Amino acid sequence: MFIVTADPLSIDEAYAAVRRDDCGAILLFAGVVRNLHDGKTVTRISYTAFKEMAEKEFARIAAEAAARWKIGKVAIAHRTGELKIGDASLVIAVSAPHRAEAFEACRHALEALKKMAPIWKEEFYEQGKAWIGG
Repeated sequence: MFIVTADPLSIDEAYAAVRRDDCGAILLFAGVVRNLHDGKTVTRISYTAFKEMAEKEFARIAAEAAARWKIGKVAIAHRTGELKIGDASLVIAVSAPHRAEAFEACRHALEALKKMAPIWKEEFYEQGKAWIGG
């Protein structure tokens, strides 16, 4: 499951997408919109993405993780559009036979996504707004 969507993200769907009988660990990461950034009060965030390219990048990141660690499956979902405080903007799920590999692969997926995926974030504050780089 590698998706970019304007719909709310589902942790249950991510869990189901990676669950395997031979994996004893499933790690779920959810990135949520917070209300502060660099001392400014955030009122909302807007994400835009090059959907097709981002989904291909998610699959590439998952393949890279599978080549580095013994893992089962990876699921990555990112939300676009306007999000309010507390909304999930990103869900990453990784299954693996053991927890160490799941943690390492999930961290790798998150860091690689932040550097490589064509997704842009605009933060809105009580006064003003700013584009936030990866």
